[in-house]
Amino acid sequence: MTAVLLAIGDEIVGGLTIDTNSAFLAERLRTIGVEPVGTLAAPDDEAAILRALERGLEDAAIVISTGGLGPTADDLTTACVAKLAGQELRLDESSLAKIEERFRARGREMTPNRKAAEAMPKNPAEAMPKNPAEAMPKNPAEAMPKNNRKQALFPEGSVIVPNPTGTAPGFICEVERGGRTRHVICLPGVPREMQRMLDETVLPWLEARSPQQRFSSRVFSTFGLAESKLDELLEGVVAPGEARLAFRAAFPRVQARLTVSGRAGDDLEERLDELEQRVRQRLGTHLYAVGDQGMEETVVGLLRQRGITMAVAESCTGGLIGHRITDVPGSSACFILDVVTYANEAKRNVLGVRVETLSEHGAVSTQTAEEMATGVRRLSGADLGVATTGIAGPGGATPGKPVGTVCIALAWEGGVWSRRYQLGARGRDWLKSWTAQLALDRVRRWVIEDHDEPDPPE
Repeated sequence: MTAVLLAIGDEIVGGLTIDTNSAFLAERLRTIGVEPVGTLAAPDDEAAILRALERGLEDAAIVISTGGLGPTADDLTTACVAKLAGQELRLDESSLAKIEERFRARGREMTPNRKAAEAMPKNPAEAMPKNPAEAMPKNPAEAMPKNNRKQALFPEGSVIVPNPTGTAPGFICEVERGGRTRHVICLPGVPREMQRMLDETVLPWLEARSPQQRFSSRVFSTFGLAESKLDELLEGVVAPGEARLAFRAAFPRVQARLTVSGRAGDDLEERLDELEQRVRQRLGTHLYAVGDQGMEETVVGLLRQRGITMAVAESCTGGLIGHRITDVPGSSACFILDVVTYANEAKRNVLGVRVETLSEHGAVSTQTAEEMATGVRRLSGADLGVATTGIAGPGGATPGKPVGTVCIALAWEGGVWSRRYQLGARGRDWLKSWTAQLALDRVRRWVIEDHDEPDPPE
């Protein structure tokens, strides 16, 4: 079974909102044997939505759309699908009751009530009761707008997809195209609503109709390898027809994904376990994680396993290393201190960097980085001190130290390590991110006693 994913909304097409729904849908669909074959996007325009739906139905048995199920005039998905299917829109009383109940749970009521609103005469003045105050809620601002009724209208014959966390139910509509039965599945654009509706209703519905083929994937996260180099290292690791190998550059890491397929009941994970061993042998220490995780998660895991504590002194990275580390649950067991000593005075007064070092070698030097790492280790009592200093630009360059010059250092009992990098003038955010990744990777390699250096960025 094949599927095309359609994201609907001016904000998607205009680049104001990133479409994360399609990526989530694709990942989950493949686990039940539904193969995504394309993604589309359409603005809040009837003609554009209809064109996208027609295109999707040409390419796949299923189109799954997200967005455009709200109560406002620009929410057109339901009406477009009904037009495509040649069906009238019908009010689903059960869905309307649930929408009303959701408003009541928020302390809101209908205005004045659903039946009265439906029986409203053409002349609104004639609809007012003798005592209007009795029919109106105490706070009119809390009344459910009548346009929310729109969310309970569906193409006739549709399967309703309940929304347990929002007011917009989804639906599954059958469409005949070229003598073949196709289906359009419509879900709201709010990710947390869509995800729960997918898991609770849509995936079981699809599983009951999909063939027995299943897919399973495993991601290998690397750092220090260009995408072309990763491709070269993994050449021949998978025999033709054994699995599918794909690559993804997700700055600041490069990933390889292995996907295997089989029939229901096949042990796909066992096959992936065997393939993983081959990949590990090829990649060596360039592989920092199996799974889609950040370097900081790997570093925290290693430090905790070995009982090692760490402290960081940051200059050019401005606290980014500490931010990433503290995003990992359980990091308090190994992370003691992070200080941002941006100015030379802070490097001297807080970390004890010598005036002579700054004067002779400058703030951006391996000598200063080493004294920063030693100082933060002494200040915190950690097992390992880490330091970064560099020129993020666009100004600040000096003769012999262009923008993008970065120095990283580690200090531990009985030893110190440092290195200068030339990362290039690619913008402050890029340089901060890459420097933080380099520093975390150096910690990882220090813990596992690997002394290789990652390749410079391309």
